[in-house]
Amino acid sequence: MIDLPVACTLSPAAFDARRQNLLPGLWRRADQRYELPNGFRLGFEARPGVLADIARAIDAERQCCRFLSFAIAMAPDEGPITLELTGPVGTREFLEAMFES
Repeated sequence: MIDLPVACTLSPAAFDARRQNLLPGLWRRADQRYELPNGFRLGFEARPGVLADIARAIDAERQCCRFLSFAIAMAPDEGPITLELTGPVGTREFLEAMFES
């Protein structure tokens, strides 16, 4: 595994401009939030556009928060969608600070 720093490379201004399309936007839209030892699991109802919004956020976050790992699971029969955000030690604390701001 590559050892990447737990840090976002966006400037504060760029982060604020893109906030709704990044993880904080998904955090606010999640129906459920679970703390994991190394991150979070977010749960979403399978509403129209949710999967596309998750994919867009992941694509953007992969550019600026390169240490994050993403896992999407979709339950059968249009059941809920879950997104796991994990990474190295310090990831959960980094995400908590991001979601609180």
